[in-house]
Amino acid sequence: MADRLKPKSIPRPLVKTNQAFIVISVLLSWFTGAHWILALPLAAGISGLVFSYNPVIKLAGLFLRQERSSYLQEDWDQQQFNQSIAVVCLAGGLISYLAGWTIAATVFTAMVAIAATVALLGFCIGCFIHYQWKMYTYRRRQAASHK
Repeated sequence: MADRLKPKSIPRPLVKTNQAFIVISVLLSWFTGAHWILALPLAAGISGLVFSYNPVIKLAGLFLRQERSSYLQEDWDQQQFNQSIAVVCLAGGLISYLAGWTIAATVFTAMVAIAATVALLGFCIGCFIHYQWKMYTYRRRQAASHK
């Protein structure tokens, strides 16, 4: 019963591995011109969002040396929000490349690569956006309740 009350979380090394996979995939697609590579983190991200099974995170979990709970934990809901942003950018990039829209593709893939790189360095852009959105909806609800 107590386990169901605990918020769902993901060990930080697994989150960082997923972020690194996104960055490496974008860089490989840029440098090789093999834009299909973007389909790999896109498929993993969609799988994580739809089925709660991200194969990159599952595979990386096999290499954890300690018990999962001994690592710093990242909030599941926050990571789902971040992953949805990554999926939108990766899909936008891949679709744009397939349509021949190189500028749009570069913008979409650069956004996701920069966000993932900055997250690897310690600042989560998705977390900042999520927090701002939560504050906006809270203030809106507060204003509506005072009318």
